[in-house]
Amino acid sequence: MDETIVSAAWVAERLADVALVDVRDAWEFGGIGHLPGAVNIPYDSFRDEDGGDEGMLPGADTFAALMQDAGISRDDHLVAYDDTHGVFAARFLVTAALYGHDPAKLHLLSGDFSAWQLDYETTSETSEQESSDYEATIPDDRPLIGADEVAAAIGTDTVIIDTREQSEFEDGHIEGAVQLDWRELVDDETRGIKDPETATAILEAKGIIPETPVILYCNTARRISHTYLVLKWLGFSDVSFYEGSLTEWEARGMNIESDT
Repeated sequence: MDETIVSAAWVAERLADVALVDVRDAWEFGGIGHLPGAVNIPYDSFRDEDGGDEGMLPGADTFAALMQDAGISRDDHLVAYDDTHGVFAARFLVTAALYGHDPAKLHLLSGDFSAWQLDYETTSETSEQESSDYEATIPDDRPLIGADEVAAAIGTDTVIIDTREQSEFEDGHIEGAVQLDWRELVDDETRGIKDPETATAILEAKGIIPETPVILYCNTARRISHTYLVLKWLGFSDVSFYEGSLTEWEARGMNIESDT
């Protein structure tokens, strides 16, 4: 099984062998506690609303500096978590992949901090990290696509997936898009990802299958990060990531469909 999504037990067995990244706010990391050995890279630090790179990506130099300060190396296996079912942690991992970190070394904790602390140790202790020489690169096979490529996919066999809530979708969406709220793939009880069989059935019911090319979008590429990782975990190989999402689509005056 692909290890993009990993269980708390998997992480607990490897605490000394992975780099744990907590993307919550600093006050949560220090005040509420965190997984032993984790470093804090808050969500807002790797998002740039002013356009450091495409969409809200921070830019390679900014991301490299964050990783250097956290003492993370390019060889590290990263496990990211938050306290919001993994959606913010997923954004960190996708960002790392887009700046050249080996996707096989990127892991999302299935179940967030609240779920972890029910069965495993947490701590409020932090330690100084030695700076690393982390370098960010731009892979040739980045899954990013732009608005023109999304427009060209409308009416083809490609499934364009809107990962926002139903009400948002009804207010306006890209023509022909299929609505899949990212939370549909999360188990509310465990706070983690639903098992592969259940998740696959949910996707198949919407016509989303591994053999079909997929394009993901939301508003600002946060929610699609979570769905992107789940699809990769389930074996989807042709998944494109529309970083600009509906924010860019509307700014460009592209056509919007409404169900209201």
